[in-house]
Amino acid sequence: MQVHQELPTRPPQRNTVLAIGVFDGVHIGHLYLLQRLKDIASQSGMLSGVLTFINHPRSIITPESEIKYITSTKQRIELLEDTGVDMVLPLTFDEDLSHLRAHEFTTLLQERLGMAGLVMGKNFVMGYQREGKPDTLKAIGAEKGFSTTVIEPIYESMEPVSSTTIREAITNGDVHKASRFLGRFFELRGKVVAGNARGRSMGFPTANLSIHEDRMIPGDGIYATWVHVDGKPYMSATNIGVRPTFRDNERIVEVFILDYSEDIYGSEITVEFVERLRNELRFDTVDDLVAQMHKDVEHTRQILKES
Repeated sequence: MQVHQELPTRPPQRNTVLAIGVFDGVHIGHLYLLQRLKDIASQSGMLSGVLTFINHPRSIITPESEIKYITSTKQRIELLEDTGVDMVLPLTFDEDLSHLRAHEFTTLLQERLGMAGLVMGKNFVMGYQREGKPDTLKAIGAEKGFSTTVIEPIYESMEPVSSTTIREAITNGDVHKASRFLGRFFELRGKVVAGNARGRSMGFPTANLSIHEDRMIPGDGIYATWVHVDGKPYMSATNIGVRPTFRDNERIVEVFILDYSEDIYGSEITVEFVERLRNELRFDTVDDLVAQMHKDVEHTRQILKES
């Protein structure tokens, strides 16, 4: 069982209070839960820890399902570490772990991490066949000597914040809503790869991004974005889609960086999505497309000056 290899062989010098889950997106609901986790640990003189599953449990339990992530594993770990918890432990969710009963998993966490407290949302489940719901874990904790704290969800605009809701917003191109729920701009990180240079011929040279296939990509359209190159932010307009004016079939993410002319092929860049400008449209002529692109750039400037 891989969890035995990935968990520390010896518990830390102090007991721990833990939160467990995927934490995809590390959104404002997660941040609230982790703040409560830190508070409980601090008040009890214990360490705070997060166990984040590298892969979503659904990838094992229902392998036919397609899993798309809001954040990469690397970014998720960075965001979790930025919360100030004492420990972030990535775990692989595999077939063996999926068959571990709730009481077996909690025993393992007590032995290997000194778990004395568990903090969870009200919809949290763990263990074989989702048996470890909050009430079940409360009973197990009373028997085995660890506390359980259930955190109510938080709401944004009368809607509960969840990774599922954020994924839906991204799919629909509503990056503004996604950003409100995340507490930061939704972003994509990728390597700049060679394209067909069609944008350059029209006076709008673009950086084509290679995005990992398991990442969420916003719905087709034109977006006002910030792009970070070598740690510096630049205004940009980003197109996602199939370029219908040219009848292309491949879905691409291409970024036009305003007032920028450096060669960045092969570089890793980060694109932050601020607002969706419009749908991707098919134009009758290239001139019509270029005229609209000029309008998109000006609209982008106006939005980003206020962001």
